[in-house]
Amino acid sequence: MKKYLLASVAALGLVAAGAATAADLPSRKGPVLAPIAYAPIFTWTGFYVGVNAGYGFGTIDSTNLGVLPTFSDPDGFIGGGQIGYNYQIGQIVLGLEADFQGADLKARVSGGGFTATNELNYFGTVRGRVGYAIDRFLPYVTGGFAYANVKTSLVGPGFAFRDDNIQYGYTIGAGLEYAFTNNLTAKIEYLYVDLERESITTPFGTTGAKVGTDFSVVRAGLNYKF
Repeated sequence: MKKYLLASVAALGLVAAGAATAADLPSRKGPVLAPIAYAPIFTWTGFYVGVNAGYGFGTIDSTNLGVLPTFSDPDGFIGGGQIGYNYQIGQIVLGLEADFQGADLKARVSGGGFTATNELNYFGTVRGRVGYAIDRFLPYVTGGFAYANVKTSLVGPGFAFRDDNIQYGYTIGAGLEYAFTNNLTAKIEYLYVDLERESITTPFGTTGAKVGTDFSVVRAGLNYKF
């Protein structure tokens, strides 16, 4: 009996010693890896607002009010803002944009004691856009509706005639936009704007006098995308 008791005690001692040795062995567990954070993939989808500035130049298409030679070509500064929305499908980006521009495009002509002026003070467009996204680069074409405030005046001996109206037309163009960050983009853009010929009545009762304006715009802009 004593032999069995001694044998049991010895066995328990060996088991305890083995457990203690195992506890001292290095763990096979490696260090806990930090989670990997992936940067979100950029998308052009979303609303945006922005500002722009540039240069406008064009021609005046008119009957010269029946008394004058051809108008000079208007040119000057333009600047304003835009708002729009893009939706990206694969690499195709579809968008709609509206802009409003202040302008300083003036043309003038004098002759025979008469002076005529043509001024474009502001204009706006509502356009569709179709682009092809190359990561953060977006070349695109654009086109749609245009309108502008055009003032025509004729001053001669003993009279002054002025016509102030809104003319309508169309616009087409193209541009390139680049996203510096997920929210800030910059663009360069060209637009051609063709306004309808406006019939006006001069002090001489001339009803066939018409004045039309077409011009080009080269501008740069910044957008904030939400």
